[in-house]
Amino acid sequence: MKKILAVVLAAAMGTSLLAGCSGGGSTGTGGAAAQQTQAAGGSSGGEAQGGTEAPAADASMYEVTEPITIQWWHALEDQYSQTVEEVVKGFNESQDLITVEPVYIGSYSQLNEALVAAHAAGTGLPAITVTNTPYVAEYGAGGLTEVLDPYIQASGYDVEDFGAGMLQAGQYDNKQVCLPFLISTQVVYYNKDMADELGVTVPEKWADMDEFLEKVSIVNNGTTERYGSIVPGWDQWYFETVFLNDGVKLVNDDMTSTDLDSQAAVDLVYKYKEWCDKGWIYWANGTDASSIMRQNFIDGKAFSVFHTSSLYNTYVDRCDFEVGMAWLPGGETTKNQEIGGSMLLIPSKNDQATKNAGWQFLMYLCGKDVNMKWAKETGYMPTRNSVLKTEEGVKFLEEKPAFQCIFDNLDLIKPRISHPGWNQMVTIWMNYLAEIMIEDVDIPSKIEDMVEEINEVLEDA
Repeated sequence: MKKILAVVLAAAMGTSLLAGCSGGGSTGTGGAAAQQTQAAGGSSGGEAQGGTEAPAADASMYEVTEPITIQWWHALEDQYSQTVEEVVKGFNESQDLITVEPVYIGSYSQLNEALVAAHAAGTGLPAITVTNTPYVAEYGAGGLTEVLDPYIQASGYDVEDFGAGMLQAGQYDNKQVCLPFLISTQVVYYNKDMADELGVTVPEKWADMDEFLEKVSIVNNGTTERYGSIVPGWDQWYFETVFLNDGVKLVNDDMTSTDLDSQAAVDLVYKYKEWCDKGWIYWANGTDASSIMRQNFIDGKAFSVFHTSSLYNTYVDRCDFEVGMAWLPGGETTKNQEIGGSMLLIPSKNDQATKNAGWQFLMYLCGKDVNMKWAKETGYMPTRNSVLKTEEGVKFLEEKPAFQCIFDNLDLIKPRISHPGWNQMVTIWMNYLAEIMIEDVDIPSKIEDMVEEINEVLEDA
């Protein structure tokens, strides 16, 4: 059984998937920074790198030769702070030239704003930063990211151990601009004690959600005492796959238009709205939406929530009931989900000394030992094939049996949609859906306006 599981996991991974010392410069000596950056396939002026072929790697160009202090920007919340501190301390003590300072910026969207602003200014950049997977194409198109291929070649870093799917999620124009860091997917957390009492299970198909929500929700005289589920309206990732599994493309083959006005997409909007009006679901949106959603679940005011698998430990630690974890309900023919979590990148406008130090820390963060530490202490998944082929992968599942639903469906976790205008598009989408779900509006006209705005963004991207 263990051998079979290891093979299945390995195969799936192969197909799945502020200003500081380092801002624009370093405390070390960059030498001929501009020449080195250009030779490395990077950009000394922030120009797009898409058409540049990576030269043969010269290992000496990527060495760290003098003491340097760098910043690592991240979006890891308080529940991860101890692991962040331990990982950074481990790296700082493993060598005597590089000192890493971790800096929590905020959510992925807040970090994106700070990173884009620093890139535009050409100063205040970190040596290394996390990014959510949908930003990769946008950063690659804008020349924000350093091309990592020559660094990989020079250091002999074994990136193939990640598997093709994860590497693909960090590529732009067939160049590796990011590497996988903390990987997750969408799940349904539910109150298992309550489920056992009611004799219900999370449905495997979206078509069965009506019956499920009616059974687990409690609504008296128009007031909801217990929501059947809560949908994170602040991030389309949590409902995006529902549309995809129902045949909605989101971005059409022409790459300049959306089909969010198709009948399938419109029907889903009306279904969500119906559940909101009945008090069966809560569309979480606005300030502190994530923490409010979690607290409702913890307090037993929601039977289930749609969220990221990375928060498994957080939910288990804070709930006084057994927390169940289920695969998202799928469509009639597919039940695919998408890769989530974060990648790591090196900003292109830093000097070469800062980039070299950033690369050393990036390799450490993506290493097998650090990855397994995150997997054990959080809800993030093992990312290395070499881990999944050993007893470590089996032991992980024994310690966290709730992850069986993910391991059973690893081959269904797909790369995210890649389009330079994606982040603008989904912001429009989320804003319109929040208005539709929360307010009393004319839905057809709102959908028409939404699609018109999205098409303009896709055409201009």
